[in-house]
Amino acid sequence: MEDYEKMESVDGSSVSELTLEEIFGDELTNTPCAYLNKDREMWVATEMCVQYLESNIDSIVIRDAEFKPLGIVGGYDLAYQIRKNPTRDFQYDTKVEQIMFKELPIVKKETKLRELIKKWKESRRAFAITSNRFGGYSPVSARKMLEIGIKCKTGITASSLPKKKIVTFELDDSLGKVLDLMFEHKTRKLLLEYSNQFISDRLILGEISRMLKFQPDVENLLEIPISQIELGEVRVIKEDLTLNRLCSKLYRMDHPYIFYKDIAISPWDVTVTLLSEKVQVGE
Repeated sequence: MEDYEKMESVDGSSVSELTLEEIFGDELTNTPCAYLNKDREMWVATEMCVQYLESNIDSIVIRDAEFKPLGIVGGYDLAYQIRKNPTRDFQYDTKVEQIMFKELPIVKKETKLRELIKKWKESRRAFAITSNRFGGYSPVSARKMLEIGIKCKTGITASSLPKKKIVTFELDDSLGKVLDLMFEHKTRKLLLEYSNQFISDRLILGEISRMLKFQPDVENLLEIPISQIELGEVRVIKEDLTLNRLCSKLYRMDHPYIFYKDIAISPWDVTVTLLSEKVQVGE
C-alpha cells in the first residue's frame, strides 16, 4: 500500500479532524464504483453484492440512462426486501429503483472524516461516493477506513475497544429467523453458537443467488435452512494488538472479522474508533 504524503504532512493531528484529501490524497479515488441501471432486476443486484460486499465498493450505485447516480443498494436493502417478500418472483419482477436507498451519500475531498462518519451513523450505511477525475465516482466505505488505521499511531489496542453483545444463531435456524435477529440487533454478522463461525449478509446473499440459479423448486426464501449455507470463520487472535496491526490483519481478509477474547472487531468498529482524539496521524 502506498504512503499518503498529505497524511504524513499533518503528523500528530487527530485523524478525525482531517479532510478526506488530507488523509488519502490521490488514493481517495483510485477505485471506481460498481454501477447498475435503475431498470435492472433485484436478482442482478443480489448477484453483484455477493461479489462486492465487504470490499471497498460494498454497495452498488444505481444510475439512470444518462449515468446520473440515483441511489445505492447494499446488503441491508436486499435483506430488508427479502424479509418483506421472500418469493422467487419478487427477485425477478422487482426493479432496483424500487428498493434502492435514495438518500445518496455524496462527499467531497474537503469533507472531514468526522463529518463522514456522522453521516454513516445517521443513515446506518457505511458507504459514500465522491467524484473522481474521470468524470465518474469512487466509493468510500468502512473497509477503506482500515487504510487509515494502518497509518495511524495510538495506544488503543484490541482490549480497549468497546465490548458489544455477541448475537448468536443455531444451525437448525431458518434464514427467516437469522434475518430477524440481524435486524433486531442491527448487525450484519451473527456468530454460530459455541463456535468461531459466523454468518453475514454477504454469505446469505450468496446462497440466495445460488438457489435462484440451481434450485427452482424453492419458493419461500425465508425457509432456507441455515445449515446449508457455507459459513465464514472468525479470525481469533491471542495477542492484544494495537489498532494499526488490527487494521493490517482485517485489510487482508475477505470477510474482515476478528475476535480478541470476548471482543468482536469489524471494519465498522475501527471506523468508530477513528473518532477518538487518541488516534493521530503518523507512525
